[in-house]
Amino acid sequence: MEVSTPNALPVIDSHQHFWDINRFSYRWMPPGPSILRRDYLPKDLEPLLREHGVAATVLVEAHNSVEETRFLLGLADCYDFIAGVVGWVDLQAHSVEAALEEVAAHPRLVGIRHQVESSPDDKWLVREASIRGLRAVAAAGLAYDLIVFPRHLETIARMAEQVPGLRMVLDHLGKPDIAEDAFAEWADWIRLIARFPNIWCKVSGIVTEADHANWNVEQLKPYVACVREAFGIERLMWGSDWPVCRKAAPYGDVLCSAIEAMGEMTESERRLFLSENAKRFYRLKA
Repeated sequence: MEVSTPNALPVIDSHQHFWDINRFSYRWMPPGPSILRRDYLPKDLEPLLREHGVAATVLVEAHNSVEETRFLLGLADCYDFIAGVVGWVDLQAHSVEAALEEVAAHPRLVGIRHQVESSPDDKWLVREASIRGLRAVAAAGLAYDLIVFPRHLETIARMAEQVPGLRMVLDHLGKPDIAEDAFAEWADWIRLIARFPNIWCKVSGIVTEADHANWNVEQLKPYVACVREAFGIERLMWGSDWPVCRKAAPYGDVLCSAIEAMGEMTESERRLFLSENAKRFYRLKA
């Protein structure tokens, strides 16, 4: 795929990561040699942002720890392109309000994420302690990122009924198994949860859900079309999932493939998808 800057509009990447493998352990990384098993820091991403017209990013936790959240907020202090940080606190802790107050004191803390996909408890989102923590996130004025597998989508619907005031965004389309063309059941759940007006969706991470070596945009289009129809373009935002996306494609290809998979867009729709929706959802100052 030929890579080029998509247009003259400023782009906000709503989903990227940094990590330091000597500082933190990332249990979700595959063992052994991997393109991911090295440090990824701002100096690695900044040239790509300039090359592809990306003005700002949302930096998302990758470790489920307050210590990592403090590390990411420290990076945001040093790099202006980091417009917001989605961090972590223990949402099931009795002290969740105090923990949220501490991290939310930083002006670039815009949201919280817990890696439900890695939890041994498939019902984590609807546990009483989790609901209490999610209500605390809403009360703190923060957003919540949903990182799940398709098997968790049913619990999102049940949870959303109990936390109507929480701004939520579904990361990576809910991680459908594009490589195995597992569309039908995933699509049914997507249409259900999209009925909740406080749930948005990131068109992110899709190339890594496809066959890393043999994906093409045509394979992505049905999944992107489904979320576009279900959520409407007003609740969709683009994210790279860099550097995880490097398993399947370089940064520029990820951006261009998402735009192509979205199909025809007016200039105002492109602006919503590529920047304004992320800015509005996360309440970014960028």
